[in-house]
Amino acid sequence: MKFLIRVFAVLCVVSGMSAICSEKPLKTKEPKPPVSRQLATIDGIAITETQARAEGAEKLDSLELQNLRTKAIAARSEHEILEEAVNSIIEEKLLKAEAEKQHISKDELLAKEIQQKITEPTAEEIENFYEQNKQRITKSKEESIPQIKKYLRQQREGDLREALLGRLEKEHKVVRMIQPLRFDVNAADRPSLGPASAPVLLVVFSDFQCPYCKRFSAAVKEVTKEYGDKIHLVFRQFPLTNIHANAQRAAEASLCADAQGHFWEMHDLLFQNQNSLRDEDLRSKANQLGLNMTAFNSCLDSKRFGGKVNEDVRAGSAAGVEGTPAMFINGRFLYGSRSAEEISEIVDEELAAQPKTAAKSKSTR
Repeated sequence: MKFLIRVFAVLCVVSGMSAICSEKPLKTKEPKPPVSRQLATIDGIAITETQARAEGAEKLDSLELQNLRTKAIAARSEHEILEEAVNSIIEEKLLKAEAEKQHISKDELLAKEIQQKITEPTAEEIENFYEQNKQRITKSKEESIPQIKKYLRQQREGDLREALLGRLEKEHKVVRMIQPLRFDVNAADRPSLGPASAPVLLVVFSDFQCPYCKRFSAAVKEVTKEYGDKIHLVFRQFPLTNIHANAQRAAEASLCADAQGHFWEMHDLLFQNQNSLRDEDLRSKANQLGLNMTAFNSCLDSKRFGGKVNEDVRAGSAAGVEGTPAMFINGRFLYGSRSAEEISEIVDEELAAQPKTAAKSKSTR
């Protein structure tokens, strides 16, 4: 009853203005600021925790980011373990049911449906694989053939297993209720492309000095062009300052260009030549874009957007970002420099999960 009386004591004002619900504040004395505890003294003069925190601010900030990241990674790992466990249980039950249906053992079923159907890779297939991947293969072609053959055979085995389980899932009407883990990493005031109402939100965390980010940006551009207004792309900064000396300033410069409505043009120039990201290079790029140089120089010199860059790093860390590039597709984490096809695969899943009115087919390739 006391709770109800307290609820009805709340003042709710709704009259052509915003709704405001609040209690009348009690008159209380202003609280005294907390006293910083002493951690040491020298000649009787205290060294306080406040002083120590100011001295170790950089390391404490780094520790905080590490803790945020660790928490997010743990959540992601837990979710992955649960997904794997669910899939393992489903697979075991499906194979057992099919084996019983055919009056054979599980091993006999796998031999019949998979092992006996695997065809050996041809010389032409091995040759094609080597030619397509030779830049990543460290051994000679002759030395690589046994491994390539084994890899292609395992790939076929996996495809056959997937096909078998896919068929059995349909027959037994398997429904998975476990949803992908999603992180809220959107920021309305960051550089973006596409309508904010688009059914798929892509949030990219990137570093202008990272070579993998440059490659990834091309894939992202391909995907955004392919899906048109089905995608809203948001760019967030994640400079890896411990290995990329110019990344922080390049990030700030891109936002200075954004203040003049030219973020994406600066984005392309920064990635175009990653060896030219010193301050004088950034000013040269701004001049090349025809920006107001007085405003740009003032913005860059004052580190106007340094805080916003740090906010992005914090947001990325809280979502488990450890390096770049990193992408979130409707909150689903995708790490590393992925191809346009890999991004599209998840985009298609997200579109398929939308209500039919929003899940129309993507733009013509």
